[in-house]
Amino acid sequence: MKIISTNTAKPTSIVWNGKELTTGIYKKPTNTAIFLGKEGVRNDEVSDKKVHGGTFKACYIFSEVHYAYWKNRYPNLDWDYGMFGENLTVSNLNEKETYIGDIYEIGEVIVQVTQPREPCFKFGIKFGTQSALKEFIEHGFSGTYVRILKEGFVKNGDTIKLIEQANNSLTTWQFFDLLFSKNKNESLIKRAIENEALPLRKREKLKKFIK
Repeated sequence: MKIISTNTAKPTSIVWNGKELTTGIYKKPTNTAIFLGKEGVRNDEVSDKKVHGGTFKACYIFSEVHYAYWKNRYPNLDWDYGMFGENLTVSNLNEKETYIGDIYEIGEVIVQVTQPREPCFKFGIKFGTQSALKEFIEHGFSGTYVRILKEGFVKNGDTIKLIEQANNSLTTWQFFDLLFSKNKNESLIKRAIENEALPLRKREKLKKFIK
């Protein structure tokens, strides 16, 4: 894998249920190196810090290979990298082969895979319909958040190298499906609960599904 595009956002105003809100989902390619810090990407807008940014969501990564699917479904949108709110658009990220807890080296940075992206109403606003959330969930290719183990700059063309694979983990795909499926796989839940790459709050919520 390698970085295709580095993307950041400035504050953008949107209206939801009659209220004006600010969002950072409207990311655009920077064509420059960006700094990945422990709590987030430098000079990138994070409006709602309850659900974005922070240690376990410091940077969002999405695969270029999924763009074709979405362009076909929404051909009239203004397409560019960063469309999904990702900081890094990368080549050949496969959520079915990427495990929660995997550690990667990207340029001078070291990151750890933490959790898939869960779409919210702001994603629906950007795509022009809230039904896009359901489509995103059903499609299953969510991209992934990472936490930053070693801070630094990354740039277009930097390679993404797996340096340590998580043991007894579950893939980003499996965890994303686990979050939204009605019939949850108890074995996968147990793996998730024991995985310290996931935030404690999310692991605690899963415990209620253990019989």
